[in-house]
Amino acid sequence: MSNALMPEIAILCLSAVAILLVKHTVADFFLQTPYQFRNKGTYGHPGGLLHAAIHVALTPLVYLVLAPATLLLALEIALGEFVIHYHIDWAKEQVGRRLSATPQTACFWHALGIDQLLHGLTYVGIVAVLIWAMH
Repeated sequence: MSNALMPEIAILCLSAVAILLVKHTVADFFLQTPYQFRNKGTYGHPGGLLHAAIHVALTPLVYLVLAPATLLLALEIALGEFVIHYHIDWAKEQVGRRLSATPQTACFWHALGIDQLLHGLTYVGIVAVLIWAMH
């Protein structure tokens, strides 16, 4: 990759991460229903599966900035995000239950912060895969 392309790639990467973070905020804080968040801690429950599916359904917005090289890659990203997102949320709920976490306890906020960090790092990974596929 030539140095002349570096600023363009950097802008594309930052734009893609920004789109994914906005998508995450919409899916987690505006579209998530009580049915979803109350049931994410029960492994395999349709509420948690639906929540992860909503995230996956909105992720193609990033393809407006960084298109996947193939439909197969887009499907692999969707599957990977679904599995990762579902398990991050499930694990956070397990920790919260075992520690009796409530919004009044520090462990609730620590778990929420780690949950959001892991989701953000997932988006960095998705963007890295898309940039890698551009070669």
